Amino acid sequence: MRPRASPLSRSTTSERDQSSYVDWPAIIAGIVLASAISLVLISFGSAVGLNFLDFGYGTGANPLFVGIVAASWFLWVQISSFMAGGYLTGRLRRRHFDANEDESDVRDGAHGLLVWAGAAVLGTIIAVGGIGAAASTVGNVAATATTAASNVAEGTADAVDPNAYFIDTMFRSSQPVEADQARAEAGRIFTQAALNDGTVADADRTYLANVVAANTRIAPEEAQARVDQAIANVEAARQDAVEAARIARNTTIIGAFLLAASLLISAIGAFWAAQKGGNHRDNNSVFADVFRRF
Repeated sequence: MRPRASPLSRSTTSERDQSSYVDWPAIIAGIVLASAISLVLISFGSAVGLNFLDFGYGTGANPLFVGIVAASWFLWVQISSFMAGGYLTGRLRRRHFDANEDESDVRDGAHGLLVWAGAAVLGTIIAVGGIGAAASTVGNVAATATTAASNVAEGTADAVDPNAYFIDTMFRSSQPVEADQARAEAGRIFTQAALNDGTVADADRTYLANVVAANTRIAPEEAQARVDQAIANVEAARQDAVEAARIARNTTIIGAFLLAASLLISAIGAFWAAQKGGNHRDNNSVFADVFRRF
């Protein structure tokens, strides 16, 4: 004959089935604490970092040094804030029918991971909001620039015409031309050269030298030297732009990897700190030197 369950055991079993192991108030408290610590420390770091900027008074700091310091500070802020939030959540979490100490540690750590995930999502939303505001500002500036550019659109239509360069070659003349026309045609020649990896054809070099000589009335040799120098300057600027794009690309890749690594380390830190907070909760640990009664 099966023994009849007592009302107390039935009540306990019902509470166990309906209760949740996730203590959301403790998790929310950890997320709020982690976000607040991050905000305060990042604001403090930004204020200190402004001292390294050069506004024309003296020599500025080495950008590499500033980047390393900023990345180190951001990494420390991120890890410490997540660990603080995780510890608070572990300390505040209420144990719901935990089987043993090992299970309690796992659930404490899981709460720390939820704090990490929530704070990371909240930080992403705030960052995206800031980027959206910046994009809106850029859009307003672009709209203003577009309105201003529309006033001179007729004069620049030939510059964006893909056939303008080839049409110019049919009407080239050794006679002097108007300065604006000569400048526009030279710009189209350089644009065509940019499409050909910065190479200016010999015929274009000769034509530019003849136009410069005819319009400035200088010796052909000096005109050729001016053309060569201008082509060299354009090529140098193009190479600088390519190098800047390469550096920006590599910096973005490294930054993305560092961000992913720091988030992974922060997750481990939040998990460990939540377990430590749970252990201090179970052992009724009191930091008398820190939280001293006055």
